Amino acid sequence: MSSGTGADSAPAPAAHDPQPAPPERTRKSSMFSSLRVRNYRLFFLGQVVSNIGTWMQRIAQDWLILSLTGSSTAVGITTALQFLPMLLFGLYGGVLVDRLPKRPTLLVTQAMMAVTGLALAALTLSGDVEVWHVYLAAFAVGLATVVDNPARQSFVSELVEPEQLQNAVSLNSANFQSARLVGPAVAGLMITGVGTGWAFLSNGLSFVAPIAALLLMRGRELRSVERAPRAKGQLREGLHYVAGRPDLIWPIVLVGFIGTFGFNFPVFLSAYADDVFHAGAGAYSLFNTLMAVGSLAGALLAARRGTAKLRVLVAAAVAFGALEIVAATAPSLWLFALLMVPIGIAGLTVNVTANTSVQMSTDPAMRGRVMALFMMVFMGGTPVGAPIVGWITDQYGPRVGLAFGGIVATAAALTVGLVLARVGGLRVCAVWNSGHPRVSLVKRQEQGHEEEREQDQGRREPVTSVA
Repeated sequence: MSSGTGADSAPAPAAHDPQPAPPERTRKSSMFSSLRVRNYRLFFLGQVVSNIGTWMQRIAQDWLILSLTGSSTAVGITTALQFLPMLLFGLYGGVLVDRLPKRPTLLVTQAMMAVTGLALAALTLSGDVEVWHVYLAAFAVGLATVVDNPARQSFVSELVEPEQLQNAVSLNSANFQSARLVGPAVAGLMITGVGTGWAFLSNGLSFVAPIAALLLMRGRELRSVERAPRAKGQLREGLHYVAGRPDLIWPIVLVGFIGTFGFNFPVFLSAYADDVFHAGAGAYSLFNTLMAVGSLAGALLAARRGTAKLRVLVAAAVAFGALEIVAATAPSLWLFALLMVPIGIAGLTVNVTANTSVQMSTDPAMRGRVMALFMMVFMGGTPVGAPIVGWITDQYGPRVGLAFGGIVATAAALTVGLVLARVGGLRVCAVWNSGHPRVSLVKRQEQGHEEEREQDQGRREPVTSVA
């Protein structure tokens, strides 16, 4: 994370801080400031349509597999196959993204995913779909995502000015979560009304919007970003770059644990809808929709907040894990459904804060490789976690599976938080301020200054510090 937005959490070396943070008042002045940029506005609108289709396909795909097999493990395998390419080839995708122009690259990857959705629609509508067809389609989407995801992540820095990057990244997440509100609801109606095939068809056609948006952009208004030349050792270079940056590697480690074990909602929610509450596809769509409400709220709060501090990341991760544990014990459908809202807020805060802090702290020429590593860890852990969580869910029940994910997320957050505090040289400082306790994290060398300030103001009382 850049020192401008998170020096008190885990400061990055000054040499690696690509841009100074904008003034606090400017960051909070507008929640939608990036939308004033024409190219970003086109990108945003195209992604709204495409993301709705993507969520429709996700819901339809999970429900189709569950209908064909009756197995949560099979749902986990489908999810794993979609993210397996990111695990296997994600870093190579990042190397390609750093070498290639982003806009033409995105045109190719978006077209590939459109063809995959249309092919799955044809198989489903014809009645010839089999389990292996869905597995193959999920894997094909994953292959396209290997390049598409880091390209989209890093392309944002070419659309907006550096001081707008935090806002743009948060709005991208709000975009995705807004589509998550509409996509599952429409998918649920289509599945119960006309069948899963129409959801797949809608997803395939939805890619017309982002392709058109990319073609309509004004090339002269794109910010020039240095591309890495073709050379040997670029993969190792990217790994060494991250390994030497605690402000990059530890957020990536944290989202890796949470993504692997805590974000397996296709497994959790389909099992709760089918096996715990016996409520069918409608309840599954409801759970996803309410989680999207929370996620959208979390994204908009992040856009408004305009900061990406590692202490916010750790606190949100702890809350996310704890809420999953609480949800695992929910006795009724409606209580479980309502808990999806705060889980969505906490989960999205983890995602946006980690994503933004990593992007803002990375040199532009390395951004594709670093974001590929970020997404490889976050999404690529799913092939490992989804089958494990699916097996636990099948063997011991959905409640145990969800609680397991929450426990792992909480333990990882607390561990990484302690590591970051030690790396950043932080201490917990507790003082009495006008008769009220005030607890804060300060650097060790700053603690003496903190005490002196309190003494000078005539308000100092005994101070307790914990390493």
